[in-house]
Amino acid sequence: MIFKVFYQETKERNPKREHTHVLYIEAENEVAARKLVEDNTPYNIELVYPLEGNHLEYEKEHTDFQLTEF
Repeated sequence: MIFKVFYQETKERNPKREHTHVLYIEAENEVAARKLVEDNTPYNIELVYPLEGNHLEYEKEHTDFQLTEF
């Protein structure tokens, strides 16, 4: 399953919406997706959101959709 992960680049500053970034990752479930990002980056994860069906197609067509691999 594909997940959209919203994150801040550092855990040292307070999160601000203007500094939120997104990456797309493939994992078995939300817990596994969060663990992959936590284990491989210093990012402060805000939200892990599953993408499927129309939501996934929209992201592929209207964003810079690129799966991140660790």
